[in-house]
Amino acid sequence: MKNLAKLTLFFSLSFSILFSAAFLLRFLSAWIDIARSIPVAAVPGQDAADLAWRALPAALYLTILLILSYSARRKISFPLTLFCTLIMASIFTIGVAAGLDRAENLRPALRPASPIQAGPGLILSRLNNYIILLRDSSDIQGPRLVSIPDQPFIYQEIPRGPNNTILGLPAISFGNEPPWFIQSLNMDLSLSAEEMRSRLEYDFTYFAVYIFSLILLLASLHFLLGLSNWHLANIFLGALVFRGILALEIFLNSREINALIGTFLGGILPSMLITPLVFGALSALVIIYTMLSRLARKTVSKRKRRSRND
Repeated sequence: MKNLAKLTLFFSLSFSILFSAAFLLRFLSAWIDIARSIPVAAVPGQDAADLAWRALPAALYLTILLILSYSARRKISFPLTLFCTLIMASIFTIGVAAGLDRAENLRPALRPASPIQAGPGLILSRLNNYIILLRDSSDIQGPRLVSIPDQPFIYQEIPRGPNNTILGLPAISFGNEPPWFIQSLNMDLSLSAEEMRSRLEYDFTYFAVYIFSLILLLASLHFLLGLSNWHLANIFLGALVFRGILALEIFLNSREINALIGTFLGGILPSMLITPLVFGALSALVIIYTMLSRLARKTVSKRKRRSRND
């Protein structure tokens, strides 16, 4: 009971802190995107519920990773850790999702930012390509100079592209773009959030089964956090495997792969249950491996003790 209380408290604090931090980062990122926008037209605000939805998968993955690491360091048994993680993660995730689903009446948390005013001569750059506005930044159809590497300046009196579409201006740069792995991680987390949201809007049962199967798969990887005595290395290894599961989640939820697996199963399951089925099968394999490996270790240790006593 003492270990169960510790796991419950640790999970509750970790999830609350990580969810709040992820939501705050999404909030600041949205404000930065608004501040970087050119032209100066008002940018629609974003709903707080939408930002919270996008923070939910990150909080779920990171919290489970931390509680598994905590359990491995404290030598808490795998069945107890699995049980506590399943219950707590399901309660928090489903509870937060249900609350967000009913938060449609929330007003936009992000109001339109004050427009950026700049006179003639504003220089915008992206990937060594430069655009020099020859009028105020509010006149997006005004003349401009375009500089492309290894080419002379291009003067565009009326900047129009194919099919008379006005070329969009790049955002104001605050520095280099994030690395590709950060961008791919952010994209996959956003896709995961959209999948959870669409399942909840379609049917609560499908959403609950999906969340439970995902949590079961993540929690079954408890053995990764105890492979060595160096806990930091175990966390890094667990983080890499969790990143792979996130990519697997997006891969399985794609229409083509979902339809392919459904065809292989002969259409005996609804498409909404295909990904949970795969997660459940993988979880069963990992749990069986974990239990057998632990049983083998206990058997070997008993034999060593008997040989020493003899």
